[in-house]
Order: sequence, then C-alpha cells, then structure tokens
Amino acid sequence: MTPFAEAVRLLRERKGVTQKQMAYAIGVSPAYLSALEHGKRGKPSFDFLQRVAGYFNIIWDEAEELFSLAGVSDPRVVIDTAGMPPEYTAFANALAKDIRHLPSSVLNELSDVLQRSRTTG
Repeated sequence: MTPFAEAVRLLRERKGVTQKQMAYAIGVSPAYLSALEHGKRGKPSFDFLQRVAGYFNIIWDEAEELFSLAGVSDPRVVIDTAGMPPEYTAFANALAKDIRHLPSSVLNELSDVLQRSRTTG
C-alpha cells in the first residue's frame, strides 16, 4: 500500500463508503480504485486528485497534504544514477534488491538521514 492509498482508505472509512461507491461517484472503475489502493497503480492524475478532494469535501490544507502524498506514492520508482560515481549505482541497486527485507527501524533511520541531508544541503 502507498501513503496515498492509505490516506484514501482512511477517508473512505471515515465517510463510510465502499470502494465501489466511491469509484462510481468520482467516475472511475472500481478496479482502478482497488488497484490504486493496493499500490498496483502509479501516481494518480491531478484531475483524479481534484475529484477525490471534492468527493470528500476536504479543506485546502487536507487537499494539499493528499496531493503531496500522491507525489510520493508511485510504487515503481526509478532511480537514475547515470553520470554518478559507481558507489551510488551500487547503493541504488542494493536498496532495490533488499528494500522488502528491511525492518521498519532501518527505514526510519534512512528516512532520518535523508531528511537531515536535505536540510544541511
């Protein structure tokens, strides 16, 4: 499941609607919505995001957060290391191979490292 899918599922549960009800209301197939919620579809379109926000009648701050989650919810990520030193490519490949087996504590540590590197530039 992606961060966006988790957010949509929570919104659906809060409103008390099924995937099928929501899908028909926003004009997509139940199969598409199911695939999106199970992380089998890529990043949703801006039009789709607007329909979701309208359907749940969410305020701007919540909509902005939902749009942000959609931006980090592509389940098939490509890391382009062309032109980088070899250790970057080796690391990207090792991460791709082993990410399914990493405990959440390691993911949290890596996330912290990435966050710190963004703020220290």
